[in-house]
Amino acid sequence: MTQQATSQPQTPQVHDGVSPRGWVPHPEGLEFEYLGIAEVPPVRTEYRWCWDHQRRVHARVSAHEIPDTVIYVEHDPVYTAGRRTRPQAYPFDGTPVVPVDRGGEITWHGPGQLVGYPIVFLQRGIGVVDYVRRVEESIIRLLAGYDLHAGRVPGRTGVWFPSDGTGPERKICAIGIRVSRQTAMHGFALNIDPQTTGFDNIIPCGIADADVTTMARELRRVHGPEARVPGLVEVARSLEPILTEMMAFRPYRMSPDIPRRSHPAFLHPID
Repeated sequence: MTQQATSQPQTPQVHDGVSPRGWVPHPEGLEFEYLGIAEVPPVRTEYRWCWDHQRRVHARVSAHEIPDTVIYVEHDPVYTAGRRTRPQAYPFDGTPVVPVDRGGEITWHGPGQLVGYPIVFLQRGIGVVDYVRRVEESIIRLLAGYDLHAGRVPGRTGVWFPSDGTGPERKICAIGIRVSRQTAMHGFALNIDPQTTGFDNIIPCGIADADVTTMARELRRVHGPEARVPGLVEVARSLEPILTEMMAFRPYRMSPDIPRRSHPAFLHPID
């Protein structure tokens, strides 16, 4: 799964999520499954096999046989195309693509990227948009713990860094989900330290006027070329308590959006 704000900072919002009458906590919390990434040496997982595994877990979570479960994985290199992907967004060189049943458009997964699949039963009153915002908020809070200040861009899904005046906004985390039987699957792809050349062959998520970035790149922007870059397991462990809190579906304080800027020089034609 490659700032200069002129507007005043926004006041953080308190997002109600679901009314107290409709809120039911998750008594068991979340389970976390590490597929290969915690092994020594780490093992990458083929996408189609993992997709089948997701469906098996989804069936059991939606039937309330097991607790909500987050699957962590690092994939072999692969392009996946969500339901909104247009033919012109496919790889320029004809590289094969796996069509999938999530929302969103085309993206790349591969080494150095932490992919998380929260298989979560959506409590009554929780809509798809609210759920996606909670996933975004989880990643924003995770990055803040590494002194990286990311946010949302209005009208665009995922987690972003603002333009710094030398280039467009930079996406660090893509999100695409599917909800079936009131249970979410698929999830997020967080770029920790991948080779971003995989994105050069597509228009990531169908957005032509933006760039792709990684934790490694942003940490070096902030702390210099010797900045320490965390591994996938460290990041996954750090994310566990944040996801657990956000997936309890309590009200939360939403991080402000980042300012939106246009950079015509960085626009690339889609057609």
